[in-house]
Amino acid sequence: MHDLLPMTAKRALDYLDGLDTRGVMPAPEALARLAELGGPLPDPPTDSAEIIALLDRVGSPATVASTGGRYYGFVVGGALPAALAANWLATAWDQNAAAAVLSPVSAALEAITQDWLLDLLALPADSGVGFVTGATMANLSALAAARHAVLERAGWDVESHGLFGAPPITVVVGDEVHVSVLKALSLLGLGRERIVRVPVDGQGRIRPDALPALSGPTIMCLQIGNVNSGACDPVDEMCAIAHDAGAWVHVDGAFGLWLAAAPERAHLVRGVANADSWATDAHKWLNVPYDSGLVICRRPGHLRAAMSVSAAYLEQQDVRGEPYQYTPEMSRRARGVEVWAALRALGRTGVADLIERSCRYATRFAEGLRSAGYQVLNEVVSNQVLVAFGDADTTRQVIAAIQAEGICWCGGTVWQGQAAMRISVSSWATTEEDVERSLAAMLRNAGGR
Repeated sequence: MHDLLPMTAKRALDYLDGLDTRGVMPAPEALARLAELGGPLPDPPTDSAEIIALLDRVGSPATVASTGGRYYGFVVGGALPAALAANWLATAWDQNAAAAVLSPVSAALEAITQDWLLDLLALPADSGVGFVTGATMANLSALAAARHAVLERAGWDVESHGLFGAPPITVVVGDEVHVSVLKALSLLGLGRERIVRVPVDGQGRIRPDALPALSGPTIMCLQIGNVNSGACDPVDEMCAIAHDAGAWVHVDGAFGLWLAAAPERAHLVRGVANADSWATDAHKWLNVPYDSGLVICRRPGHLRAAMSVSAAYLEQQDVRGEPYQYTPEMSRRARGVEVWAALRALGRTGVADLIERSCRYATRFAEGLRSAGYQVLNEVVSNQVLVAFGDADTTRQVIAAIQAEGICWCGGTVWQGQAAMRISVSSWATTEEDVERSLAAMLRNAGGR
């Protein structure tokens, strides 16, 4: 260990130091060399130092440099230094974060972090929080709590009796609902095709005027931070309508929920605290290592009822919120450690600056592209930019050229029927120099068309 870990740290630092001078995507020859990692399973053991050397020599060049400052393809954060180091230490601890008896330090850090998060995001202070793998599992956990709550109100115990014979649940979503919500609904037995889809406006926001009458057990799914436009549903108005009808409101805020932590952007999510549950990622805008998501539920008892298990061998500790009672997983890594470290490192003002800086850089991209004559398709209110370089074929050709050059990486999408390039700014490592260098690459590759 005393030789292996310092050697590994040196290789990791060399990798991070080299991000600025390499292409964002791996070269074809690097991908070809991945075959060296395979072959038959060796019969004798392999020396640990040899394994790390092989991983670094073959694996490092084949990575996507998404933890650097010029990756804008998806909403992917980097890894803050404090969060990365905390992740390393937590891995050395090798804690099972399922219960306080298994890891007192993990349980304590999660309880502290829960308070910080609820305060920072201006959500109800007595909400329950679960530390999960990402927004997909956060959405699933929150919607499981919603399923429990609306059926309990109708006199049905879904955890004991399942959905066979249960009162039907109406699920209302906007037409721009994210696929992770649809996946969660399918896993919960609520179906992807049974949902009621509500039309959206030109920015992808659900239209309150198009909402059908609500009655019976109902779950309304709203979105803050459209994955293409960055727009937010009118949560304040929709919560009032839903709650008047006795419906549960769930908010998918995979990255957009963090807008609440930036005073200059918080108006975009006005009323979000009025919802009943929320899902977000820490590995996006908070920039902690993968994987790290958060489920938050206004009434912890609903989340606990949906997630809890009981067994004689599970020692129940007298602690606030035994962790395994609030997540789908039982055994899991202590992912709360790096969330705590990120929040401690940034502080309230640092989180706000990270969010605001990303939005400012997105605005710069939009202004630069628009001034060059290209069509920006969305109102750039947060960290997302959609741009078209002409017709669909031309736009796709420009995207391919930008990707091939490797200065930066942006992905393609289709926005309300039009092909576009999507720019997502969410890494702490992105600088003004990165933005200008990337913008120049975009314009250079588009200008030759």
